[in-house]
Amino acid sequence: MRSSLEVADIFRSAGPAYRTAHAGHLSLDQLKVMSAIEHCRTAVMGGHVEACTDCGHWRVAYNSCRNRHCPRCQGAAARTWLAEREADLLPVGYFHVVFTLPAEVAAIALQNKAAVYGLLFQAASETMTTIAADPKHLGARIGITAVLHTWGSAMTHHPHIHMIVPGGGLSSDGSRWVSSRPAFLLPVRVLGKLFRRLFLTKLTALHEAGRLAFYGGMTHLTDRRGFLRHLAPVRKKRWVVYAKPPFAGPETVLAYLSRYTHRVAISNSRLLRFDQTGVTFRYKDYRCNGADRQQVMTLAADEFIRRFLLHVLPKGFHRIRHYGLLAGATRKAHLERARELLGVAPAAVEAPAVEPEDTRPPCPCCGGRMLVIETFERWRQPRAPPPGINPTGTTPP
Repeated sequence: MRSSLEVADIFRSAGPAYRTAHAGHLSLDQLKVMSAIEHCRTAVMGGHVEACTDCGHWRVAYNSCRNRHCPRCQGAAARTWLAEREADLLPVGYFHVVFTLPAEVAAIALQNKAAVYGLLFQAASETMTTIAADPKHLGARIGITAVLHTWGSAMTHHPHIHMIVPGGGLSSDGSRWVSSRPAFLLPVRVLGKLFRRLFLTKLTALHEAGRLAFYGGMTHLTDRRGFLRHLAPVRKKRWVVYAKPPFAGPETVLAYLSRYTHRVAISNSRLLRFDQTGVTFRYKDYRCNGADRQQVMTLAADEFIRRFLLHVLPKGFHRIRHYGLLAGATRKAHLERARELLGVAPAAVEAPAVEPEDTRPPCPCCGGRMLVIETFERWRQPRAPPPGINPTGTTPP
């Protein structure tokens, strides 16, 4: 049975003490995320009153915070995003490729999120497009949808990029579609070597330009020689690039994307218990196989909040990006050309906007239709409707 415990409950209970204990050490973005999650779907956010047209039953619905880090608000955002992306899918196999930063670089990223996470996107996308365009490999321009995740299953800091890539691309002159092999896209060892070289070259350039900051136990990296010594081991280490076999079809791709694009550090469904011992939740230990992979962990409330806040992104930072054939203003033209070469029907022309269907749950008493009869602003409470009066203006029997 799914627990009713939510991240918001933990923040409401332990958040005030955490803010007091760490005053001056929390960023404005982190404080805003805490506040948004605590107040999501409460009177603080405002809302509306719904009433049944048949029996007069009424209920209060509070507004969502719509913060991208809130576990309660991602379902609707994911559905909207997927509906927009559905028209981009091609009738080819799709591959899942993952680029991961080593621990030594992840430590630098934690103190320089915007710069290093942006660099991770740049290096990973450039690696994929460069190797794919090489005639020795695929020899084509590919499309990429990339999603940044900064966490492991236990909410530790683990920045990595998930990429969904069609199994093929357009030739350099755009005259033909070049298909990949059925179960192979690009060699991961070649990808890993180029990714390491590009990333470290760009990271060193950021340091030389004075665009990296270091605090606490990492202040010694401000010095150039100290910085290069810190990176020396990772220059010889193999950087992990992982490629999964292709998906079964476009529908599977959409289902997969829905689990990845709008995921947050931990979902409410993984929470098991919150008491004086701390927060208990489920996680996956990827060092184990089979049934042993599912584990349970208990963290003190302060440590749980600390780990959650590690993954708050800078304001305005885009964690879903598109490259190659799927990038920007050229996306539509590239997809039309790809469909033409693949011999499939063009994407359906968007129909004129229509009034969206009523998605409000039916009346819990009689199953009737619920209508909004009142809205109220933030920090306000709704007025109770007159007793015995339903929204149709008649008195129920």
